[in-house]
Amino acid sequence: METATKHTKENKQALKNEVVVDIDHISKSFGNNEVLKDISLKLKRGENVVILGKSGQGKSVTIQCIVGLLIPDKGIVKVFGDDVGEMDADELKELRTKVGFLFQGGALYDSMTVRDNLEFPLTRVLKLTDQAEIDKRIEDVLDGVGLLDAIDKMPSDLSGGMRKRAGLARTMIVRPEIMLYDEPTTGLDPITSREISELILEMQKKHKTSSIIITHDMECAKITADRVVIMNEGTYIAEGSFDELKNSEDTLVRSFFNETT
Repeated sequence: METATKHTKENKQALKNEVVVDIDHISKSFGNNEVLKDISLKLKRGENVVILGKSGQGKSVTIQCIVGLLIPDKGIVKVFGDDVGEMDADELKELRTKVGFLFQGGALYDSMTVRDNLEFPLTRVLKLTDQAEIDKRIEDVLDGVGLLDAIDKMPSDLSGGMRKRAGLARTMIVRPEIMLYDEPTTGLDPITSREISELILEMQKKHKTSSIIITHDMECAKITADRVVIMNEGTYIAEGSFDELKNSEDTLVRSFFNETT
């Protein structure tokens, strides 16, 4: 009995330490503009990592490399131990069912209701056919983001915050193991930004997701991050907890936190 308990604890610890995304010395240029300069990052299972930096620093390019939307010029990106750069079209399609990507604008189909937007990935990606199961999954995920009352609304009828919630619901409905958030609070008022940040934290706890959150919103970083990586001019200059970096002796690192209390 004691041995079984020990093995269970060891298995749980191994899962906790599992690296689900491994970015190994990647570089990426567009013409003469070197956007990523030899960066490395590991994301562990169940962890929220915030990549913090000013606009135009290459933060979004990083997560596009994770899902194979862009291929690095140098280095390797592995997800669940597999090299993304070596994947064929079918393997990339399979990968993207496990990795949710929340774009800045929410990326909803404007001609579809919220219900239809959520049904689309269930029928087209997961190939579900049982309408009762489809309806339940849609209602459950909308309830989870506080949007059940908006199920039959068009995206044009939603506020910015509601569109973000609907976009998050559509991403979460296929139950991804990894979430990539690209500036999830951009364009939102402070109260709505905080609500979205707290929702990201709630999704992590409820669904045990591993997440990379790209942002320059310090409040979002403070709320969501288990670990913060600071990006400046295409490279990572510091890594640690929010409070560790905020109180860093490095003046450049500390300068990123000037707008927070």
